[in-house]
Amino acid sequence: MTEEPWAIPRGESERREDAEFLRWYGAWAPLDPAGVAALLEGFRRPWWLVGGWAIEAFTGRPREHEDLDISLLACDVPALRLHLGESWTPWSNDGGVLRPLSDRFPAPLAADGQLWVRRSSSDPWVLDIPLTPSVEGLWSSKRMPGHVAPVEEVTWVSGGGIRCLRPEIVLLFKGLQDRAKDRRDLEVCWPLLDAGQRSWLLESLVAAYGPEHPWLGLVG
Repeated sequence: MTEEPWAIPRGESERREDAEFLRWYGAWAPLDPAGVAALLEGFRRPWWLVGGWAIEAFTGRPREHEDLDISLLACDVPALRLHLGESWTPWSNDGGVLRPLSDRFPAPLAADGQLWVRRSSSDPWVLDIPLTPSVEGLWSSKRMPGHVAPVEEVTWVSGGGIRCLRPEIVLLFKGLQDRAKDRRDLEVCWPLLDAGQRSWLLESLVAAYGPEHPWLGLVG
């Protein structure tokens, strides 16, 4: 029997935020991992799933998804623009400020910002790309800038052939907001992490957010 995906609990404030987002930025119709893989077929630079989809790939536990996020190195944005060509219109997003990623503005607003992708102004957004700042071509952590590594060391490749951020690193990012869905992802991931991953996550939560982080009491 196929396991039913668990639904993400959403409060009234979150629903109001969604409505306000739709008013200002327009609708989303996010791709799924297979759709992203098809879109980026032939793109020769590394990219990887982050967020909830990366957690689902690791645990095998289906969950509801509000969107799909991938990441790539900020230094690879020019290669992505070339790959997308004229069929898509990527935009740079830095804290809600949007600017076309175009010949006039070829660089993203921030190396740690986001790219949003859609076909045209009349189409929904399909892809959110939180950029990863690169240090001499290496991956670097937004939460702990001293953590710099080759992409291959901080990612893994799923059975479906899609690269994903390692689960303990995804959880570290999720610990910043500590939403209900983030705690659920922690709950389903923790039993599957090995001793090294658990130790790294606990130490990194303290380093990034301090010794009073609420997750330390949940899994310590």
